Amino acid sequence: QVQLVESGGGLVQSGGSLRLSCEASGFTFSNYDMTWYRQAPGKERELVASITSTGGFTNYATSVKGRFTISRDNTKNTVYLRMNSLKPEDTAVYYCNARWDELRTRHDFWGQGIQVTVSS
Repeated sequence: QVQLVESGGGLVQSGGSLRLSCEASGFTFSNYDMTWYRQAPGKERELVASITSTGGFTNYATSVKGRFTISRDNTKNTVYLRMNSLKPEDTAVYYCNARWDELRTRHDFWGQGIQVTVSS
């Protein structure tokens, strides 16, 4: 059974930090690129940060570059999102996504989401 379980969210003051974790099970984690998305109320889901299967390449949304860091530990089947200097506009539900394009088949899994609220 495939599972992506996010943790580490919550309420934090502006300028504070949080670290989100997403623990995977039920599939070969090291094959998958991992991405954090977020969705704020009334807005579309947006990409926050991504990391390739080996961790060799990362990508960030302009709005979080320099403040957020994505990393992964393939021995623990876990991807992390370290969020520093949080702003009220970072308030959203954060989702973990796993994706592997195997030849002509796309494998795509989502976590249930976790709330991050940044107070001003």
